[in-house]
Amino acid sequence: MSIIPPLSKNILYVVYFGDVVFSVSGALSAARYRLDIIGFILIGSITGIGGGTIRDLLLGRSIGWTTEPTELLMCMGAALLTYVFVKNETTPPRAMIWSDALGLAAFSVIGCHIALQQGSPMIIAVLMGMITATGGGVLRDLLTQNQPMILCGEMYATVALFGGLVYALLINMALPESAAETIACLAAFVLRGAAIVFNIQMGGPGAFISIGGKTKL
Repeated sequence: MSIIPPLSKNILYVVYFGDVVFSVSGALSAARYRLDIIGFILIGSITGIGGGTIRDLLLGRSIGWTTEPTELLMCMGAALLTYVFVKNETTPPRAMIWSDALGLAAFSVIGCHIALQQGSPMIIAVLMGMITATGGGVLRDLLTQNQPMILCGEMYATVALFGGLVYALLINMALPESAAETIACLAAFVLRGAAIVFNIQMGGPGAFISIGGKTKL
């Protein structure tokens, strides 16, 4: 496999944005349980950097925020601001839902990219993209004793897998890095957006997909 260049600055900025969005979502979960300021910062930070941490551990690489703490500081700051400004309203606003979708798309790409840089097979790289995008949310839900979103029928992990797969395929086709990043992020974001707008859910046996409450086999 050819050497894969670093992610473009534009995507990295979106990843930083995703760190903040995921951290705020974690802090809002802390608010539901009326946790103190340390609880806010802990849950918020784990949500923001948890997926990348799990990925790095699985890949046997240095954990990013332990050597370059920018992402950790951004997550802590976002959680702290949420603690200061949140009142009784703990339901994520619609803007947060869409911001989360953008962060999910970006994280799926960067996770896949890092795994490919490490020389991982494509299927492992796509899986690492999914873990990067959803791992923090799983840790958040477990710590707050909620059922993880990826187990509730939401098109969430599916979207992350899709984004990583599109990116890996485009890179394998020798598409320029910036184009592969943009197309993969947009593809994942559009899929997640469609799931939000049309209430698309993944069902159990006999109900593979439901759209707007109507099940389609």
